[in-house]
Amino acid sequence: MAQNTIGSNGSITRDARSRYRTDLREANGAHGAFESETRRGGGTPRAEVTVSRAEAPADVAELLGVEGPVVVRARRMFDGERLVQLADTWIPVDVATAAGIEQVDTGAGGIISRMREAGFDQGAEAVEDVDQRPATADQAEALGVEEGELLLTVTHVGRTAEGRVVEVTRHTLGRGWTLRYAAPLN
Repeated sequence: MAQNTIGSNGSITRDARSRYRTDLREANGAHGAFESETRRGGGTPRAEVTVSRAEAPADVAELLGVEGPVVVRARRMFDGERLVQLADTWIPVDVATAAGIEQVDTGAGGIISRMREAGFDQGAEAVEDVDQRPATADQAEALGVEEGELLLTVTHVGRTAEGRVVEVTRHTLGRGWTLRYAAPLN
């Protein structure tokens, strides 16, 4: 089974081969992929979550195909006491309302499971772009890096089988991450 691993040096592997599988994302009541992966790797996951309505950045609003406010879930994700990731998610208001995900605790499997139950299943395909972005002053302070230091950023775009974008999440990773992907070779 593909899993997240946390090495003895504190490194974390984010394994795209398994993180969106419902059975693994919901394992033992986990509230999403990060919690499930971190537990399987022997870590102690914790998240601080705030939920609000606000304008999305222009590139995100374009992906979502919306104008006006969206639901924003801002998460600070920890392994034990160490902040390892900042994750901001933007969701169209109608999707968030239908899925009941405007509260902090979204239950086992997190927002992806609630969206699936509300008819916004992202099960067909997950598209993630990985790039490096200079740390902003806020990111640098939170993650304990220098302002301007290049950080890995994973932008997840969740689409339904019909092609509607129902979430955009930007994961900003602190030091020590490994990203693992697999692709068919035939």
